[in-house]
Amino acid sequence: MSEEAAFDKSLAALSQFFVGERTVLETLDRVAELTTSAIPTAEFVGITMMAGGRVETAVFTDPEAREIDRAQYDTGDGPCLDAFRNGEIYRIDSTRHDDRWPAFSRSCREHNILSTLSVPLVVEGDTSGALNLYSKDEHGFDPAAVETARLFAAQAAIVLANARAYWSARAKAEQLDRALLSRAVIEQAKGIIMAAVRCAPDQAFEVLVKQSQQQNRKLHAIAKEIVANASRRP
Repeated sequence: MSEEAAFDKSLAALSQFFVGERTVLETLDRVAELTTSAIPTAEFVGITMMAGGRVETAVFTDPEAREIDRAQYDTGDGPCLDAFRNGEIYRIDSTRHDDRWPAFSRSCREHNILSTLSVPLVVEGDTSGALNLYSKDEHGFDPAAVETARLFAAQAAIVLANARAYWSARAKAEQLDRALLSRAVIEQAKGIIMAAVRCAPDQAFEVLVKQSQQQNRKLHAIAKEIVANASRRP
């Protein structure tokens, strides 16, 4: 298969990639896999992202990518970081001769990587990470490969943005469901208290709050217990 055909096939697969039930990590894995198919000169691929408050190689098609990148994360200096920070493409044609990021280039050579390409993942001006390609050949990424990577990264960024939006919306929906369920249980408990002591809704709620404070337990837990106990009564 020609390089152009490989790119077309991978880009088509990525553009049709439906987030659905996949986690963000699973989405990233698929992006990395498709990138290696789209750009044959890439021995392996890594994706630099913010995770847990720190920048790291969140996904990689080969463990060597993470090992190589550790040098730039330790020093705070490297093309993957700069692509992430500046939203620009950075290419190292020869890690033997490029001295812009010495620690990173040295780490590359230790793993037989002689050229790299780092492309930012940007959607509407927001950079969410960087797609990093590694080659065991010098000048592994010619202008055509750079353009292919740029187009592919643009589509990948959209997929990642959609994945994040999907899971964010799902989390909010689940929080709303829990809130509504909690509200329903509390209203049931209030009704039980009102029937038992013949009081107004506000007074019933005050009873719940007082019991919650005295037992140092959440209001929802108190309400759930009251409803459960009432349901067991004959």
